[in-house]
Amino acid sequence: MGQENPRQEQSCCSDSSSSSSSSLRQAIELVSSLISFSHGIRVFAVKWQMLRNKLEELNSSLIAIQNCDSSETPILSAVLSSIIEATNTSYDLARRCVDLSYSGKLLMQSDLDLMGSKFDSLIKNLLGICSTGVLTQGFAIVVSRPGISASKDDLRFYVRDLLSRMKIGDTEMKRQALINLNDVVVEDSRYVKIITAEISDILHLVINLLHSSEIEIQEVSAKVVSWLSGFDSCKCLLIGSGAIGSLVRVLECGNELGKEAAARSLQKLTQNSDNSWSVSAHGGVTALLKTCSSNDSNGELIGASCGVLKNLVGVEEIKRFMIEEGAVSVFIKLSKSKDESVQISSIEFLQNIAFGDDSVKQLIVKQGGIRALVHVLDPKITATYKAREVALRAIENLCFSSMDCFNTLISYGFIDHLLFFLRHGDVSFQELSLKVAFRLSGTSEEAKKAMGDAGFMSEFIRFIDAKSFEVKEMAAEGLISLLSVAKNRKRFVQDDRNMGFLLQLLDQGEGNSGNNNKFLISILISLTNSNSGRRKIVNSGYLKNIEKLAEAEVFDAKRLVRKLSANKFRSILSGLWHS
Repeated sequence: MGQENPRQEQSCCSDSSSSSSSSLRQAIELVSSLISFSHGIRVFAVKWQMLRNKLEELNSSLIAIQNCDSSETPILSAVLSSIIEATNTSYDLARRCVDLSYSGKLLMQSDLDLMGSKFDSLIKNLLGICSTGVLTQGFAIVVSRPGISASKDDLRFYVRDLLSRMKIGDTEMKRQALINLNDVVVEDSRYVKIITAEISDILHLVINLLHSSEIEIQEVSAKVVSWLSGFDSCKCLLIGSGAIGSLVRVLECGNELGKEAAARSLQKLTQNSDNSWSVSAHGGVTALLKTCSSNDSNGELIGASCGVLKNLVGVEEIKRFMIEEGAVSVFIKLSKSKDESVQISSIEFLQNIAFGDDSVKQLIVKQGGIRALVHVLDPKITATYKAREVALRAIENLCFSSMDCFNTLISYGFIDHLLFFLRHGDVSFQELSLKVAFRLSGTSEEAKKAMGDAGFMSEFIRFIDAKSFEVKEMAAEGLISLLSVAKNRKRFVQDDRNMGFLLQLLDQGEGNSGNNNKFLISILISLTNSNSGRRKIVNSGYLKNIEKLAEAEVFDAKRLVRKLSANKFRSILSGLWHS
């Protein structure tokens, strides 16, 4: 209806046209024209969109082999003739849809479905012929990659061309097409959208190429899958295409780079716990553990493999299988690695597998896990800040809930290492050490005694003068916890520097915040349980400051004054009684 049919100028039925162009060229021109013509059709839009997708796939395959001489390939010539015939028939249907001259909707829908099936068959036949070696790198036309400002149609055409090359090209062409695909999806997310929304067939093909006997093709396919696995829109399509089983196979028999990419893919795909069973069912757990225990595996590969296993331990049955397969001993050994990434990944895995499971914690202790973790904290060895941070958090999570674990920590020198970093670590690690020391001070009487003996009280009091409220609070509460032990109170009071520092801080008047006074007074209250502590407070000359705070209605100060007064009164009564 007012739109010209391009076939009028290039009908394949013309003898002169046939003599001037090869069947292949005629097929390309006719299919391209039909694609353009179909955009003007306003009826049966869904049917025509499906047909257009098939025509675009067919067109990219034809373009990829347009330098082939069909006269030398009788089978290819026959397929091309069938393509031309089918496209002519589709042109007739397209014209009738534009002119609204079809006899009935149901009949036209049936005809369009029939043509869709016909094109599917032709695509399959064409690719089958070309896969036998008709197309080689030597005479393939290379389609230029679209520029940054290219239209969506240009991007779509480029992806379809890559799809065709992967389907019908020789080994080198497949490899190069995969490299080009990897480049574009990494650099431009528009390609990812086109693949997921319109050309998802390419995902099926890339997954199939993971099984290639050509290691380079397998490797690049794994890289493509690894990148696409990071997009939620691709994950379901990849899973549906059998990605997990194929990736596990790469882990088992691929080269190092292919294995790394496969492990990274599985790490992303198993963020959804629903996919955990699929990894296990395909033998993935065994393959991953084997990878981690192999001397040939590099740090990147072990780190990615460990990431997958960390995602899988949330499934109880899979976790038990890992334990039976010796996962704990494997990762205790890896925690001693000089490779930071391996060391960190292995320690994090041990935390995950032991989370909420005392039996696994005991197994880690039994197999030397605590000793390995404490060794990372030894100031005499070379270790990165990050590795020590992870080891310290792991010790906190694994060992503070059990007396057996605590005793083991003591025997390996953990208390001394923690105190060293509390005194000499950089600011961030000092704060982490303080947090761990604070938590440790509340675990048991044995821990309090050990910390008091080691010298933690003087470090706690030093941090009470810090700028951070959180640090002040942890230091004060940690010190109060240690002072609940009589032996520690006695040691603290005997050191005049400790008492003097406390009272001097309280004497700073307006320079102290209300919260700081609260911390200091709470500590002094805990010291009133010691006779010598009370005497030193009363005789220090700072009592007037405390009384001023009490007169200012500071509750804790009033409480401290009452305790000091009551004890003084009891001492007077005791003196009268014995006189």
